[in-house]
Amino acid sequence: MGTSASAPGPQQKRLAAYLEGLAQAAGHADRHTPLKNYCTGLLLPGERKSVEPMAARLAPDNVRRMHQSLHHLVADAPWSDQALLARVRSQALPALEKQGPVVAWIVDDTGFPKKGRHSVGVVRQYCGQLGKQENCRVAVSLSVASWSASLPIAYQLYLPESWATDGKRRSQTGVPDEIGFRTKPQIALEQIRQAVDAEVRRGVVLADAAYGIDGQFRAGLTELKLSYVVGVQSSMTVWAPGTLPLPAKPWSGQGRPPRLLRRDGQHQPLCVKQLALGLPAAAWENITWREGKQHPLRSRFAALRVRPAHRDYWQAEPHHEEWLLVEWPKGEAEPAKYWISTLPSVTKLKDLVRMAKHRWIIERDYEELKQELGLGHFEGRGWRGFHHHGALCIAAYGFLVMERSRFSPSARAGCLAIPSSKPPANFQPRGGSASLRTA
Repeated sequence: MGTSASAPGPQQKRLAAYLEGLAQAAGHADRHTPLKNYCTGLLLPGERKSVEPMAARLAPDNVRRMHQSLHHLVADAPWSDQALLARVRSQALPALEKQGPVVAWIVDDTGFPKKGRHSVGVVRQYCGQLGKQENCRVAVSLSVASWSASLPIAYQLYLPESWATDGKRRSQTGVPDEIGFRTKPQIALEQIRQAVDAEVRRGVVLADAAYGIDGQFRAGLTELKLSYVVGVQSSMTVWAPGTLPLPAKPWSGQGRPPRLLRRDGQHQPLCVKQLALGLPAAAWENITWREGKQHPLRSRFAALRVRPAHRDYWQAEPHHEEWLLVEWPKGEAEPAKYWISTLPSVTKLKDLVRMAKHRWIIERDYEELKQELGLGHFEGRGWRGFHHHGALCIAAYGFLVMERSRFSPSARAGCLAIPSSKPPANFQPRGGSASLRTA
């Protein structure tokens, strides 16, 4: 690795100490230096953060040897992604919390466009990066956030059912035997359970409607004693304030007494859109939830206490009351967004809105992880390599979180005081920021 002749500066020393703390997660001592090199390569300047161009920046005089070392670490070496992320969490979260307590756990997923069909998890599905259905793979993540910073602590590929049941492709890409088909909400709920078991400082769970509309996901959060503010679709049904499902039928005196709740033609729940459209003008308030880049972010909101109605006809007791939060921007023909929340009944509208809108903070994580740290630059096809690369990118991001906690908000990949060397003359890496490598 190219180094400067001068003594290492304070930031270099902090990076060295941070990487030394992570290296043990790689297991065998032979992997410690490659792990440090890989993370350093992710933090150095450069458009492409796949193995080949990183090797050229780290060791321009011996690119081949560095390439082999980095490739073996990320594609073949059997170290634990969870162990590495746990070490990142143990070092970076205390630094994050110096600027404010943990307030939220944020669930999200991100897509990676990819051609072909042989790279693990690639199918035609919705890709948020492109805003449409496209060939891609999708990873589910869990982030821990204060009001000013956030850090991913879990990251797993979503394996579509067509992949989960395809033994040949599973074998070719090294999908572990224990990995079967699970929906994205099921993956997210397992990540949350693991965070609870690890005694991570708790926060309110935030997620978009792809997760919030899943009743089992919400029930799982409640079972874990976690509050949530999650998006839901306009078609979700609820019982309006002051209404309940019908009680069980009166007992006839024969057989088991009826116990299930009822509804009939005249007594039905409402979809949240219908309920929102019927609210009086006085129910809506203009709320500013944070400062944007150019102006304060402001919109109209209403909140009311409702009871979810999903499958309550199979229950003996109605669902508990929750908040229904609705956003209806001024000038729009109908409401734009809906959330359901188990925050306390005394929660103020502005606090509900602020928490619901706090999901925005992880957009910065994904933007930087993808654009600066090369999260989407992994060129291999295998399960192990995909997750190793993701964990190492998050490890590099953890160092940036720590640097920013030192009142250095400008700390970014490629702008750190880390000595680097120029790649060999005429070096041209495969791939590029605008290319989609064939799977």
